[in-house]
Amino acid sequence: MKIIALIPAYEPEESMLTLLEGIKKDTDMDIVVVNDGSSNACDAIFNKAKEFAKVLEHEVNKGKGRALKTGLGYINDNYSTEYIVVTMDADGQHTIEDALKICKVIEKSPDILVLGKRFFGNDVPLRSRFGNAMTRLVYKLATGVGVYDTQTGLRAFSYKLMLLMLDIKGERYEYEMNMLLHFARKGIRMKEYIIETIYINDNEESHFDTIKDSARIYSQIIKFCGSSILSFIIDFLLYTICFLFSGSIILSNAIARIISLHFNFFVNKKFVFNNNKKDEKLSLIHISEP
Repeated sequence: MKIIALIPAYEPEESMLTLLEGIKKDTDMDIVVVNDGSSNACDAIFNKAKEFAKVLEHEVNKGKGRALKTGLGYINDNYSTEYIVVTMDADGQHTIEDALKICKVIEKSPDILVLGKRFFGNDVPLRSRFGNAMTRLVYKLATGVGVYDTQTGLRAFSYKLMLLMLDIKGERYEYEMNMLLHFARKGIRMKEYIIETIYINDNEESHFDTIKDSARIYSQIIKFCGSSILSFIIDFLLYTICFLFSGSIILSNAIARIISLHFNFFVNKKFVFNNNKKDEKLSLIHISEP
């Protein structure tokens, strides 16, 4: 299958050009870069990037989630054959070898999501170790699914999951967490494979806002937990009431389960995986071919 590297970029450094040049030189991957409203100071970098990649541009910064969906929308509209998408960060934290490695897994299992798993030893910045440990624990408690590296940006999936990816809500970093929550809820398999752990200059290039972006991520998990708890309470109350009136375990269980499942679906759709504002339409001001 054709492999397409999707790279969202906001205020990138020269390291992005090194990555693009390496991909173009050593692989037959296509590359889609999304300039997420970077300043004019980055014009030279993006102009150079056009030699290696299709460059899509946002007029203003819209967030990593929207940048990913802009790229996915372009891929969905312009590739008709079977393909694999691998998302990579623009700061050089992901190697080409690791990207190809997780894509090979998708070739054999096109219905799953593959995550690049980093290990967080003492050489990893403290805020990254702490943030990943907390998110890992809360995600496990909320979903019952164990994912070691919930914040990895190296992810691969096939064309079979494209429409689902485009439908997932979230404009900024919460989009990647919503992806994991959505997959856990739908029972779609996720696999992790060990990749090289690279942090450049103590991860100074990261645009992750510790307070704002963490709040967005954890609010999604909390809403996910809340909907599950409410559904359980409704299921229990309905079962109890129906049993008191009918005396039938099977009938009471069926009625309670049907109503609670519909309630859970409604709450998740309207409140958990929905933004306060409608998803923005994919608006590109320029597309540059390599």
